[in-house]
Amino acid sequence: MADDDKELLQRFIEALYRDTKRVSRLDAVMRAEALDLPEDLLGIVNLLPPGTYARHRLCNQLNSALKGHGWNSRFGTVD
Repeated sequence: MADDDKELLQRFIEALYRDTKRVSRLDAVMRAEALDLPEDLLGIVNLLPPGTYARHRLCNQLNSALKGHGWNSRFGTVD
């Protein structure tokens, strides 16, 4: 299960940036809901401040939130 959780978050990032270089917070939230991410991960995505994100910046934001909640061992980090 833990490996699946880690892969799920990375797949979310891959899908989000498949056809674009920048996404809005709303894009990220809608994609997370469409992919039916677990509630904990939806909560992390919902913590994103409003704005538009290049991949590197979004990953930094998500990784910081995961570490802040102590979930980086469960969900890993994304790049």
